[in-house]
Amino acid sequence: MAMSSATKRTLLDVALFLASQAALYYTLHWAIESFMPEREKKKLSTKSKDILERLGHKDLDLNEYEKAIASEVIHPDDIHIKFADVGGLEPIISSLRESVIYPLVYPTLFAANSSLLTAPKGVLLYGPPGCGKTMLAKALAKESGATFINIAASVLTNKWYGESNKLVAGLFGLARKTQPSIVFIDEIDSFLRERTKGDHEVTGMMKAEFMTLWDGLLSGSDRIIILGATNRPNDIDSAILRRMPKRFAIGLPDLPQRQKILTLMLKDTPLSPDFDMRTVALRAEGLSGSDLKELCRNAAMVAVQEYMRKSEQDPEMLAQIQVEGFKMRPLTVNDFFHEEGTDSMVVHDTTSRFEELDVDV
Repeated sequence: MAMSSATKRTLLDVALFLASQAALYYTLHWAIESFMPEREKKKLSTKSKDILERLGHKDLDLNEYEKAIASEVIHPDDIHIKFADVGGLEPIISSLRESVIYPLVYPTLFAANSSLLTAPKGVLLYGPPGCGKTMLAKALAKESGATFINIAASVLTNKWYGESNKLVAGLFGLARKTQPSIVFIDEIDSFLRERTKGDHEVTGMMKAEFMTLWDGLLSGSDRIIILGATNRPNDIDSAILRRMPKRFAIGLPDLPQRQKILTLMLKDTPLSPDFDMRTVALRAEGLSGSDLKELCRNAAMVAVQEYMRKSEQDPEMLAQIQVEGFKMRPLTVNDFFHEEGTDSMVVHDTTSRFEELDVDV
């Protein structure tokens, strides 16, 4: 029986309606992807996938937030600092090995004797700037061989409401799936500082989410350590400090420590036969590890500057450098204090801010 004109009209209207709805859907989808790229589904980068596979975590089922955090994972083989490269902190290194690395990497060995013999949930490195906190964290990641997630506050913040909480959940989700894991937060005081009434609602929610997942009901068997470093330990929230029972004060190096640091820094640098390392260490009193590195760099530059001044008068010397390379003369003690004021660098205050916390040595 032939279809009536009214039926044809109805079918055409339905088809046009469905086509318009499909066009509207794809138009909105295009607009969201174009103007809100953060909302796109995250893909695991090739580099992150390779790092996770090298750590023995292949074909992990990660959500989009865990994939976003995966870009912050660092493989121990990509870190070139070992405990042997850290000078003057042997007691702290020994304690880190015994109380953090061994329980984290060999849990069966410790848990077989007592449920109390487990790795701490949190470790805090605190002290003046430039004394080796970040360097020690890198060496800890290298020596432990654990999954090392170097997280920054900017990675966990998002302009969309509720997204920061999901990123925090993604952080702990990834750490749990790739354990044993170390989550390193440098300048932890800026991220998990003391909570006040003036805090933004989103910031407060993110801190609460972080602490809930860190010390939650299902976290008892996790091999996850939060490793923090700070110059301002008294600014950290008391609830965060409670979750970091192992605290190591890393202060300015004393004379033997300065000698050890200088020896490590100058091991590949030519030194004069009468070079006295102790004299340099004595005159460098009050300097941090980074200050000592700058002192050594300035000394090496003295020898370079002398050679360049000579070569300015002789163009053939510059051409010879390009072919044969530059051979630096041996450094002397005077090179380290060549410039006026070099041996009177700023001395950091090590008393008021760090004396109230418990110290592990």
